[in-house]
Amino acid sequence: MYHNIREVAQRFGVAPSTIWRWVKDGLFPKPYKFGPATTRWCEDDIKAFEAQSATQK
Repeated sequence: MYHNIREVAQRFGVAPSTIWRWVKDGLFPKPYKFGPATTRWCEDDIKAFEAQSATQK
């Protein structure tokens, strides 16, 4: 399953610009580009990020 920027931002309770900043800073997984206006994040990548973040706390 793939998620768009609004869904990802809502999941983490942040603004879409924060997700993009995290990607730019190398803190969050890069999205997949399915076309010029279609960018999505893979559920497995998001879960791996959550698991990694949980172990760093």
